[in-house]
Amino acid sequence: MKTPRLPIALQQAVMRSLRHYLQLANEKLERRFDEPSLIYQQRGTAAGTAWLERWEIRINPVLLLENQQAFVDEVVPHELAHLLVWKTFGRVPPHGKEWKWMMESVLGVPARRTHKFEIDSVRSNTFPYRCSCQQHQLTVRRHNRVLRGESEYRCVHCKSLLQPGEFLSK
Repeated sequence: MKTPRLPIALQQAVMRSLRHYLQLANEKLERRFDEPSLIYQQRGTAAGTAWLERWEIRINPVLLLENQQAFVDEVVPHELAHLLVWKTFGRVPPHGKEWKWMMESVLGVPARRTHKFEIDSVRSNTFPYRCSCQQHQLTVRRHNRVLRGESEYRCVHCKSLLQPGEFLSK
């Protein structure tokens, strides 16, 4: 899929958000963090990712266009918090207590691990898998790993192994 053109005003809004939250962090932590790069090339269903060693934030341009204010208010500080935590605490769990503290106490944003955006426009083909309690949809990549015997996946709720096929409720 071709990357959509982003209006310059939208890119500027994202940059203003990044600079605002970076300024907050610099003041509250009494440090001087460099401004990370913003790259608009995130694919798939992820809204954004933080690339720690590269000190960059990758933004999903399709989801940005569809959820502009939420990106400015939530996704930008979420990904920035990952970078700040890495510089401050080193390698720690991605959404652990340090990240939660950075989000809420430093940046003043509710610490939500995942977005709730509609993802039909960015979802690729998926394959139905089932566990003991529900239906799952695995990506092509995960499905192929199962077929090759490289991976197996478990339900986070019931902990049972995912099996190809449709879930049949009892």
